[in-house]
Amino acid sequence: MTALSLLFMAVSIALITAESSVYFREQFEDGDTWRSRWVESKHKSDYGKFVLSAGKFYGDAEKDKGLQTSQDAHFYALSYRFADFNNKDQPLVIQFTVKHEQSIDCGGGYIKLFPSDLKQEDMHGDSTYNIMFGPDICGPGTKKVHVIFNYKGKNHLINKDIRCKDDEYTHLYTLIVNPDNTYEVKIDNKKVESGSLEEDWDFLPPKKIKDPEAKKPEDWDEREKIDDPDDKKPEDWDKPENIPDPDAKKPDDWDDEMDGEWEPPMVTNPEYKGEWKPRQIDNPAYKGKWVHPEIDNPEYTADNEIYKYDSIGVIGLDLWQVKSGTIFDNFLITNDPKLAEEVGNETWGATKDAEKKMKEGQEEEERKKHEEEESTRKEEAKDEEEEDKEEEEEEEEEEEEEEEEEEEEEEEEETDSKLKDEL
Repeated sequence: MTALSLLFMAVSIALITAESSVYFREQFEDGDTWRSRWVESKHKSDYGKFVLSAGKFYGDAEKDKGLQTSQDAHFYALSYRFADFNNKDQPLVIQFTVKHEQSIDCGGGYIKLFPSDLKQEDMHGDSTYNIMFGPDICGPGTKKVHVIFNYKGKNHLINKDIRCKDDEYTHLYTLIVNPDNTYEVKIDNKKVESGSLEEDWDFLPPKKIKDPEAKKPEDWDEREKIDDPDDKKPEDWDKPENIPDPDAKKPDDWDDEMDGEWEPPMVTNPEYKGEWKPRQIDNPAYKGKWVHPEIDNPEYTADNEIYKYDSIGVIGLDLWQVKSGTIFDNFLITNDPKLAEEVGNETWGATKDAEKKMKEGQEEEERKKHEEEESTRKEEAKDEEEEDKEEEEEEEEEEEEEEEEEEEEEEEEETDSKLKDEL
């Protein structure tokens, strides 16, 4: 085979290797037919129901439709099967959008990626998964992005704290796992964390351990300061902390036989100096803090394929929510980080500003409505106050008229009485 043929073959292999692949994409653009693709688990009989909705506010009424949780205080278990693949020697990119429009107080917004042998009808919280990724919120203390990998049968949580978004808008979450055992987490197409799989997870035993044979020498002195051997306690130092009150007098009515022997009350001794301690000086024998020597850990074995999963075939929403209303959309699994970024800009990026504008418009309308209602309430209260005042005035006038009538009657009676007397 000629050198030119070898070069052509190498270029062809490189092109094939670099080719973008989309393993899964779901944007719910065909109405309720999503139900024929997504499978609800029957492991429990009372899983919460998903509905297709763009929510109360959105950037595009059709493009922003996604799977929305619809029942409070429920577990949810829904999954989608796609063609099985492995991510050997290539990046793995997981991306989707989440909108907690209900101002979530406690609930998951993450996805799970499963091997293809998952039984979808029996998917549940303990089903073995490859990766769990996405936001999780529970109270003010838990607002994190989960990045959990299953490695050799055990789930490993990231050692870093990645804060998730906790507002009511749609946000784009992206996880990139590279074949050089590095990773990157992006929110809204901006990197928020990255690093090494080996360093940021406890997949492998530590490379170094403390030498079990090493012992700190008996004469190793770690004391920086010591008592001054030449410092002596003064002879007049020891004074009692409390003494009898020298100004106290036995009461005149004190009876020793009845009350016992009188003793003056105790007071703080002004001459008390506290516990004596010698002054400190630099320790001439100080050798510093002893550092335990380390050796290579015999249990450590490097693994250049921590990132790799032999089977990836199902994506699932397996979560709990106290307050429902979260919308999941724009799912993408690919081997091309650049493509994922472009898709993110074309989906989430194209509608995010309009979504915010619509919500702010709704809030402004709500504010105006509240102000109008408040103004109406004040006017009604004012009218009621004026009516009450008018009623009070009318009652006062009636009382005055009644009093005048009573006075007139009394005068007439007096006049009639006088006439009778005169006759």
